[in-house]
Amino acid sequence: MLRRSGAKLMAEGRGAVANFPEGRPVAAEVAAVDQAIGIARQTGARVYIVHLSSAAALDRCRQARAAGLPVYVETRPLYLHLTSERFAEPDAGKYVGAPPLREASDREALWAGLAAGDVDTVCSDHAPWTLEAKLDPALNAVTARQGVADLETLMPMLYSEGVLAGRISLDQFVDLTSANAARIFGLYPRKGAIAVGSDADIALWDPGHHRTIDGTRMQSLSGYSVYDGWQVQGWPAFVLRRGHLVLADGELTARPGTGEWLPRTTRPGR
Repeated sequence: MLRRSGAKLMAEGRGAVANFPEGRPVAAEVAAVDQAIGIARQTGARVYIVHLSSAAALDRCRQARAAGLPVYVETRPLYLHLTSERFAEPDAGKYVGAPPLREASDREALWAGLAAGDVDTVCSDHAPWTLEAKLDPALNAVTARQGVADLETLMPMLYSEGVLAGRISLDQFVDLTSANAARIFGLYPRKGAIAVGSDADIALWDPGHHRTIDGTRMQSLSGYSVYDGWQVQGWPAFVLRRGHLVLADGELTARPGTGEWLPRTTRPGR
């Protein structure tokens, strides 16, 4: 479906990056989700839908879950904060991700899904292209470079636009960014909890910290953010990993080689 849509755009002389969303229609996303749900239905296997971007695909997942199927849903920040109108801007290539940005109605459906528990996680899929690479004039609607740098802005944006805006609760903020993923991937309660016997993974959050998003000041080598200029409130002050300080007032203190590989279980934790 994607190959045909892309080829059609090119054949019609509409291969500009601004037309990228038309090359990846909602119908293709729904078809992919339906296929994954079909596998879950026939095999009993759990499926984790990544990058869900549309109301129609979310509705398919909601129906599957209501039928008792083990379907888990992830969305990412792009679809919560931006819409397809960005592709009308001169620097449209900056906003390319797959799936592409959808309509305002899709964005609101995703926020409603977060509040209702229909979406389990918000993840970044961090892709630190430079702006020069994203806006390369040799690219077109088929070859456009996908993904944006989203790691450092994920939680501040979700807190500002979600918790402070009244769309989700503080507990849901924690679940969407930590606890739910630990449960789904069989790492709970070692991860995703603050409790005796769990790893001492703790983010100390400053809810009163105000900041203007500026990609040039971040750790990512991309040098920009699609949210440059946005005002946010709430930022991590300190982060502990297994009891060791790894972030202090914006400065990384983690040492290379101190990560730890964890085997996951085959069933989600509770």
